[in-house]
Parts: sequence; C-alpha cells; structure tokens
Amino acid sequence: MAASEKETGLRYYLKREPLILAALSALAVLAFLGVSGLSRMYHAQQAALGNRWFTRGEADLRAHRYELAVNEFRTALLYSRDNYTYQLELAEALVGLKRTNEAYAYLINLWEQEPENGLVNLELARIAVQRVETEEALRHYHNAIYAIWPGDHEVQRQNARLELIEYLLSINAKTRAQAELIALAENLADDPSQHVRVGDLFGQAQDYEHALAEYRLSLKLDRHNPAALAGAGRAAFLLGRYDLAQRYLEAAVAANPDDTPSADLLKTTELVLKMDPFRRRISVAERHRIVIEAFAAAGERLKSCPAGANLRGPVSSGGQESPTESWAKMKPEITVQGLRRNPDFVEAAMNLVFDIERQASAACGPPTGIDMVLLLISKLHEGN
Repeated sequence: MAASEKETGLRYYLKREPLILAALSALAVLAFLGVSGLSRMYHAQQAALGNRWFTRGEADLRAHRYELAVNEFRTALLYSRDNYTYQLELAEALVGLKRTNEAYAYLINLWEQEPENGLVNLELARIAVQRVETEEALRHYHNAIYAIWPGDHEVQRQNARLELIEYLLSINAKTRAQAELIALAENLADDPSQHVRVGDLFGQAQDYEHALAEYRLSLKLDRHNPAALAGAGRAAFLLGRYDLAQRYLEAAVAANPDDTPSADLLKTTELVLKMDPFRRRISVAERHRIVIEAFAAAGERLKSCPAGANLRGPVSSGGQESPTESWAKMKPEITVQGLRRNPDFVEAAMNLVFDIERQASAACGPPTGIDMVLLLISKLHEGN
C-alpha cells in the first residue's frame, strides 16, 4: 500500500513539475524586470539630477559666474562621473577662474580620449598662451582649426584662426600672422564687416597691400562703408600711394564727419602732395616755391634739434661738411633768382633737405608738421 501511494505521488509530481518550473521562471522574469525597471528608474533619476545641475552650471558659465559654475559642474559629475561634456564645461569654468592647473588636468584627459575635439584643443591652446608656451599654443590652435566641431564648423574654425592670428600679433610674430591671414582671407564670406576686420588685422601685421585688397573687397559689397573707406585710405597712405589715399580719405570723412583720424591723415596726405616738388604737372614757379619753403623748414629743423651740430655730412659732400655747414653754404642760392639761374640746385637742395630730415629724425625723435611731411616725401623718392 505504501509503495502504491509513493508511486502515485511521484506520478503527480512529475505531472506538476512543468507547471512549477514555469511558475518559478515567471517569478524570476518578473523579479528581473522589476530590478531592471528600478535600476533604469535610478539611473534616469541620476541622469536627470546631473542634467539639472549641468544646466545651472552652463547658465552661470555663460554669465561668467565661474565659481558657481564650478560647484554646479562638480555636483553634476557626482551623478554622471564619466560625462565628457560635464568635464569639458567644468574645465572651461576653471579656466575662467584662472585655475589653469586643474583645468589642464581635465582637458589633457579629454584630449587623450578625443584628440580631434575642437573646443578641447582651443582651451588647451589658451592655457598654453597663459603659460607662455608658444609652440604648444600654436600646435593646439592648429589642431582646433582643423578639428571636429559641432554645428557650423566653418564658423568655429574661422574663429579659432582669428584667435590664433590675434595671439601671433600679440607676440609680434607678424610673418606667421600674415600667413594665417592669407589662409583666412581665402575663405571669407561675402560680408563687408568681415573683410574690414581682416583688413585691419593685415594692417596690424604691416601687410598693407593685402589690407588694401581686403578693404576694396568690402567696398565692392558696400561702397559707402565708412570703416572700409578709412581703412583703404590708411593702407594707401602707408604704401606711399598718396593720390589714392586722398580719394579714399575724402570719401571716408564725407561718410563719417566725426572720423577725426581720417581727417587728420587727409590733411597730411594733402600736404605731402602739395609739398612734393618732383610730382608731375607742376609749374617751374611752383616747384621753386616748394624748394624754398622746404629748404627753410630744414634749416629750422637743424636749429631745433639739440644734436644738430653732431650730424654727419651727406655722402655727396664726402662727409666733410656737416648738414648745418652745407645748408648755410647753399642758402644764398636757394632763392627764386638763384634757382632760375641754376635749375640743378632744385635737386641738390632737396637732397640736402631729405638728408637733414632723416638724420634729425634719428637723432632728435620723430618729426611733426612740415618736417614729418618732408620725411614722408624723402621716403617716397628714396633710390630715385
């Protein structure tokens, strides 16, 4: 009997086993789903909290409230420890506080993960600038220019190159700045203000030909642009192209009567054109008048220059006579009658005037007024 009952129980268990296993499996699945759901809820909550603190930090960073931003980004990282963006924004806030060593630690770690990230390279370049590590700064600036950027990458790359150019100009690396400016100019949009800005930068790099070209491109897009007219006039003036400078500067002053620098430069330009005795289409009487006036001005410059007595004689006199002696010796001939009798004195007198102005400028400082004008004219005719 007992054996029969055991057999019956075994058969019953075997029949029920699949149902029991199914039930246990179902319970296991439900438990797994429950745990997974709770885990997802936890991680979602963590992510939401991290994002909330990050959003606050971002707002404070943009408002330059760096101390608050640092604390908020650090809190965000408690909820998302390995978040790349949170670490990058924290590094930016630390840079804002000039805590460069801390910022560098984050940035170099991010750079090792993504060496092609544009913003990371740009921030590393800025830190290198602060540390006066020129070659390191240049390397990261160039990385930033050719890096991957979110959004409008061309604008981001252009801004990175502009920042590099301004840095090069700040360390007086004008040749390198010129090369970067030429690369930048090739990809400018049809925006008059952009061409003016690049023209200004070319001017700072003392590349006046390219500066003038950029201002002219701006004027093709907006022919009444006061900044472009003033820039073109200034560049033409520095190139010694005074006729062209006069036209642009007159237009600049007409477009903006409050442009005092252009008005002053226009007066100087007009004086250069008026006082140049070698310009074309000028009467003999006018040429003689200019020579007499210039010769008198050079004599006054000698008197006002404390070191005038120590100036050396011109090469043409073998260096035997001082400029003061040469001037006094030639003075009786520099009259209307004397120049009519001997026209060769026009060139001789102006050569002496130019020599006096050059030497006095070196010995007694930059000239002003008519002396500055005569020095500009001398540079215009150097080698002629």
